Amino acid sequence: MSKLEIHQIPVLNDNYVYLFRESDSGKVGVVDPAVTEPVLEKLAELGWKLTHIINTHHHGDHTGGNLALKEKTGCTIVGAKKDAARIPGIDIGLEDGDIFEFGSETARVFEVPGHTVGHIAYWFENSDALFCGDTLFALGCGRLFEGTPQQMWHSLEKFRALPDSTRVYCAHEYTEANGRFALSVEPDNAALKERFAEIVELRKRKKPTVPSTLGEEKATNPFLRADQPSLAAELHLSAHDPVEVFAETRRRKDSF
Repeated sequence: MSKLEIHQIPVLNDNYVYLFRESDSGKVGVVDPAVTEPVLEKLAELGWKLTHIINTHHHGDHTGGNLALKEKTGCTIVGAKKDAARIPGIDIGLEDGDIFEFGSETARVFEVPGHTVGHIAYWFENSDALFCGDTLFALGCGRLFEGTPQQMWHSLEKFRALPDSTRVYCAHEYTEANGRFALSVEPDNAALKERFAEIVELRKRKKPTVPSTLGEEKATNPFLRADQPSLAAELHLSAHDPVEVFAETRRRKDSF
């Protein structure tokens, strides 16, 4: 079974679009194409033909290129069945637990509501690749525009169950700002302090901080650590449920 060849395309102010190919079949997918032209340019550079658009959720900075790319390439658009009415041009609707076959590669589909009610994520186990949209960021998570803290915490728990080696292909370069917030709620986290110093250096050189790994996120991302006594104590919520700790962490980030 071949592994995906993945290319990161920076677009807009801070979005990342991901273009990937499975070599056995020649299938080519693009994750959350916010815009059209950078994707077409990268396809031309690589000599690839787009076969699929893979959407995680309906927001325009993730689906803005759907219809134009479909018109130009005839590709198939994949997204959440529950949110089909808001995914432009959708052809295939997927649900929690579905297996999406992509040539010789397969992705397990997770429904991960919180940022939006219809958000999904794709885990390509063989390639150690998680395309998580705006549910999980490096050192952060998405704002709760449509879901509840309980929904988002349970969504993030699904990711925490995946192997530490899994690479987190999130959709935005928010890591430095997220790191500053993370240090405000876990100032004594040695792994976080070390990671943040590395992030600052990367950004000084205008290098991406994405993808990270789930191992890094489990050790340093406060939104994955709401059940950790150290974080709860820092927030003065030691006797509280992880959902309450998560909700308070998210509330603080929203006004940070």
